[in-house]
Formats: sequence, structure tokens, C-alpha cells
Amino acid sequence: MTAAPASTAPLDGILVADFSRVLAGPLASMTLADLGARVVKVERPGTGDDTRAWGPPWSPHAATYFEGVNRNKESVALDLKDPADLDRAKRLAQRADVVIENFLPGTLDRVGLGYDDVARENPGVVYVSITGFGSAGGAQLPGYDFVVQAIGGLMHITGAPDGDPMKVGVAVVDVLTGKDAVIGVLAALRRREATGEGSRIEVSLLSSLQGALANQAAAHLGAGASPTRMGNMHPSIAPYELLQCADGPLAIACGNDAQFRKLTEALGIPGAAQDERFRTNADRVAHRPALRDALETALAAATAAEWQERLTAIGVPAGQASDIASGLEFAERLGLEPTIEVHGADGASHGRQVRHPVLWDPPFEAPRRAAPALDEQGDAIRSWLDS
Repeated sequence: MTAAPASTAPLDGILVADFSRVLAGPLASMTLADLGARVVKVERPGTGDDTRAWGPPWSPHAATYFEGVNRNKESVALDLKDPADLDRAKRLAQRADVVIENFLPGTLDRVGLGYDDVARENPGVVYVSITGFGSAGGAQLPGYDFVVQAIGGLMHITGAPDGDPMKVGVAVVDVLTGKDAVIGVLAALRRREATGEGSRIEVSLLSSLQGALANQAAAHLGAGASPTRMGNMHPSIAPYELLQCADGPLAIACGNDAQFRKLTEALGIPGAAQDERFRTNADRVAHRPALRDALETALAAATAAEWQERLTAIGVPAGQASDIASGLEFAERLGLEPTIEVHGADGASHGRQVRHPVLWDPPFEAPRRAAPALDEQGDAIRSWLDS
């Protein structure tokens, strides 16, 4: 992007009271912190966020799970069963622009920290509740990503056709829910800017998952289809899967007939594009096994890396199945700067983390503070709340 003087962070001046823990809520609040908001993370005394204990792996400073979604925050330990600490938590919520919580529905209402109580003193607040299954019939159901992947249908369409339903390799429902929460917060802040009104926002893991099923849900709702597990194949496009080369698999994704023609020419089998079984995408989808055999026979002549280079050069989407380290290295070579170095309060390096994915022009000086130790800023925050 074009170099420009650093600008003010987009959410500079926004105060977030973060009563969430584990992944979806902390990811949402960290995203707001990355964009310049001040995030005060309220934790249980003694133990803190559950993920502080979720290791291995451990960095030299903490559980990497916790570090990955809690940078750029301040930590204060408050016992909500203690009257003095509860009063501090209420004052924090009353001063906040945004409150984020993911307790079981009704929990914070019982201690005077629910939306109605907070909004009475802070009518402009954007109050975000993250639940597993909503606040009605599913209010008492605990929301765990793995269970939601199972119940919501994602596992039913993930994995080998002849294997068990399979979860995705990251807690993708929590991640999607965290991002949906941020979308709601930003829209609510814009609305408040225009009208002065606060908002109550609810986002559930199940709703975020179902909203992300995209074409698969549309196939069911629009055509009565019942999507099932197809391994790495796409239900509507071919070839769009992992194909074996001389030394291993290569992901090839031909989204149109022109790309397929280029693929067959590069593989030395141009006649395949005219074969009646493969002429159109619909033909190719109908004859997947024969198509796969023809392509893998040709791909066996070279390595996956060689084919990736050749195919990418002519505009055919292709990529080796790489590990996370290789993926980050590739992003570095492309100039995407995928990671940032974070630092502790003493300025010492706490290692590298994946940066917030949005690039800005003009840029702003994003904070790069490591995840806080439990109650690291507690004394200062309690003094501020007591003033």
C-alpha cells in the first residue's frame, strides 16, 4: 500500500469492558484492541481466563492459546461475589462504550450487570452477549465449538466420504462468532454516532456457524439437496480438490472452463478439454473419477512444487498442501507481513503473533502489547474505578 503518515487508530477513545473468556469473546475484544480501543479484561482472581491453563504448548510467558487472543488488553481481577469488586465491575460497565460477555444467559442479570442494569446508567452502551445456542430455548446449553460443529451440521459435511464426521482443525465456529460480534459492534457504534442510541447485540455460536454454511445451506434450502462429506472435493466444481503428483498432493481449483483448458494444455492432455465427459463443469462434476484418473496420470510426471509453479504462472489456481509454518513463510514472501512482534510492559520481546489481517491506508500505529499477566494492571484499574 502507498506509504502515508500514520493516522489515529480507528477505535481510539473507545473503552471496552471485556467480561468474556476462552475464544469467541476474547477474539472479538482483541480485534477491537488491535484497532485502537482500550480493552479492560475482567478475570477471576487466582485463576483468570480458563485458557491461561490450556497448555501445552507454552511460550516462555504463558499458554500460547491465551496469548493468541488476548494481546493489547489490560487485566484486572475482580470477584463478582465480593460487593466491593462487583461495584467496581458495575462502574467499569457504566463507563464503557462496549461491554462484551459470554456467561450463560441470565448470569450477569442476577448480579446487576445485565443489559438493562448497565443501560439504565449508560444508555449509549453497546452491549454484546455471546452465547452457544441463544437466550431462548438454548439458554442453558453450554456452548462449546466442538459440540456446535457437530449439532450445526459442519461435521456432517467435513471429512472423508467413508469416514466419521470430522471437526475442522481450528475452533472455527468460535472464530466466526468472534468476527460476527465485531461486525455487530462496529455497526452499533456507527448507529450510536448517528442517533446517540446504544444497542443490545446477541450472537450465538450456532447462528454464526449456520450463517457461514453459505452454498451448502443454500443447497438444502433452495434445492432440497442434502450435502454430505466429500473429502477435499467441491460439491459443485471439478476439478477442485487435492490431486496426487509425483511426490505428494496438490490443490487444484478450476473455477471455469477456460482455466480447465489451460490446465489440460499444461499437463500435455489438451484433448481432455474436448472430451464429452469433461467439456463443461457440469460434465466434469458428473464424471469425477474418470477426470481424477486422467489428471493424476499426467500430474505424476512432476513434483507438486513444480506443478504449482507452472500452473500458477498460467493462471490456474494451484497450491501445495503445506503446514502452518510454510503458509506463514509464503505470506512473508508475498510481502503480506503476516506476523507482528509483541512486547511486555518492560519492553522485552514476547515473540511473534499473527497480526490483524486488515491493512490500512493511511496506516495507524497499531498497539503491539503482549497478553497481560493476570491482574497485571489491576492496581491502576481499581484506583481509577474507585475515583
